[in-house]
Amino acid sequence: MRTLQEMNLTKLPFVLMAILNVTPDSFSDGGNYNSIEKAVDGAKKMISEGAHIIDIGGESTRPKAKPISLQEELDRAIPVIEQIRKFSDIPISIDTTKAMVAKAALLAGADIINDISACTQDVNMTKVILELMPPTILMHRQGTPANMQDNPSYQNVVEDVTSFLLQQAKMLESQGLSKSQIILDPGIGFGKTYEHNLALIRGLSQLKTLGYDILLGVSRKSLFQKMLNADLNDRTIGTAAVNIYAFSNGVRYFRVHDIKANKQALETTKILTG
Repeated sequence: MRTLQEMNLTKLPFVLMAILNVTPDSFSDGGNYNSIEKAVDGAKKMISEGAHIIDIGGESTRPKAKPISLQEELDRAIPVIEQIRKFSDIPISIDTTKAMVAKAALLAGADIINDISACTQDVNMTKVILELMPPTILMHRQGTPANMQDNPSYQNVVEDVTSFLLQQAKMLESQGLSKSQIILDPGIGFGKTYEHNLALIRGLSQLKTLGYDILLGVSRKSLFQKMLNADLNDRTIGTAAVNIYAFSNGVRYFRVHDIKANKQALETTKILTG
């Protein structure tokens, strides 16, 4: 497996992870890329706009999403990875909680595991990581997509999320995965209220003190409905504004739908702040 250093991601001031959901039911782009041809065309456009990573997901993780079978997720994601690899060596992450999907994706040419359960949903995910040693993104999630928004609660959301992510990262490190290959994601919108989400965004600097790279995924999320009264198609500016704030607080990885807008916003911030 290529390391983050070998993928030339560690020297970049920021890294844009482009969202490519090969699903019919994701909250924002469901159905946009639900054929191999559409997905490949989407990936080419994302690369041309400046994406540094393509994040491929074969199962929707929106609130109330129903789980799909292992075979269905494999059938959606693996052919797309194989096709992208025919024309580009861009880093590819596989957005999955299933160990067998993660392993198949890595063997097909993906580079990074993006597990929104941080290795808690599938007991075999840790085994796959330790076998192949890919860079790994660990995200905090309370509950499952089916129930995570029912009644999320925390003692202190920033401390609880930070503690959980540190625990999962140290678990992988203790078994051989390098700290430099672990990225932490607070999981905005995954088992959090609007107030929890704001607290986590405001508390990003605390998460950064753990010494890991941080990934933030707020693109087009429902928090902007309450924050800005913005519908799904009017959240690009809000997304970019949050990402600018996060970048100023040490975040380097950004999972986004709108590559060009976020790239311009972050490049401008970098120039102005030095």
